[in-house]
Amino acid sequence: MPPVSARLPVFPWDRLEPFKATAAAHPDGIVDLSVGTPVDPVPELIRAALADASDSPGYPTVWGTAALRDALTGWVERRLGAAGVTHTQVLPVVGSKELVASLPTQLGLGPGDRVAFPRLAYPTYEVGARLAGAEPVPYDEPTELDPAGLKLLWLNSPSNPTGRVLSKDELRTAVAWARAHGVLVVSDECYLELGWEADPVSVLHPEISGGSFEGLVAVHSLSKRSNLAGYRAAFLAGDEAVLGELLKIRKHGGMMVPAPVQAATVAALGDDKHVTEQRERYERRRAALRSALAGHGFRIEHSEASLYLWATRDEPCWDTVGALAELGILVAPGEFYGAAGERHVRVAFTATDERVAAAVRRLAG
Repeated sequence: MPPVSARLPVFPWDRLEPFKATAAAHPDGIVDLSVGTPVDPVPELIRAALADASDSPGYPTVWGTAALRDALTGWVERRLGAAGVTHTQVLPVVGSKELVASLPTQLGLGPGDRVAFPRLAYPTYEVGARLAGAEPVPYDEPTELDPAGLKLLWLNSPSNPTGRVLSKDELRTAVAWARAHGVLVVSDECYLELGWEADPVSVLHPEISGGSFEGLVAVHSLSKRSNLAGYRAAFLAGDEAVLGELLKIRKHGGMMVPAPVQAATVAALGDDKHVTEQRERYERRRAALRSALAGHGFRIEHSEASLYLWATRDEPCWDTVGALAELGILVAPGEFYGAAGERHVRVAFTATDERVAAAVRRLAG
């Protein structure tokens, strides 16, 4: 097997640096809409919970405190519509990106195994397959995949980068197909609480799962809903047999969510008010940017959920990135998410109100 570094694609964001320098030279400063990183404050009740738990000299457990597991199971039942969720069906993880990148390895996959993910997708799905030495397989429709050697099927709804939401019928069909072929479904649902023109549904909802978590795992994150990207707070929910094996492996690896972050997660999942307030901020920014982009000649596709607008001017994405950089606006080229995105850009609305207003002015000019 070749060295790990040889198995990995070039880190894409490095290619954006010259355009970032151009945008930063704008007299009114850069408006960075390239990375979906939260910019608004961490809610006070979450910070208070973190501070109150800061005297934590001992090692935390990989499984998490009973209070954390109660919070996770309660949220899965309340928000995802599942019923009777037990502590063995949830597992905290150290940020969702770590999980995505390492899951094939933790599942014991390797040469001869195949990992499938959407053709337009977060690049870490491919990275995770390559780290394990497995074969990455992009797809347009999961049911058109050759099931031979396929061990892991990634779903992503709402999608990063496109904001597309899979319908209940699409999810049911994918789950039924995967179960028929003995393929594990892992659904990345980190943007599930950020639906705008659609109401995203989890694979764990009984209308999709049939009331059983067998062969299903959902990935959730507090980074976007609660502005906790800096806390690395995320979790899995689903098939207890799969999570039980992952728990054993993660114990050996010392993959522990810090105790103060566990306490902060309990506070975050127990409060819906801050989520509603943050949604309202994003909704205003989204509306302003969408209107400004349309007025500047862009066409917005999908984008019914998540924190991004999937936009095109029917030209190569790097031409679009360059033109916007001249206006001091930095966006992500669609090519980062697969060759199918080579004529699109991803525009995040995770910027302050002041910076979004600046972008709107420049696009209108």
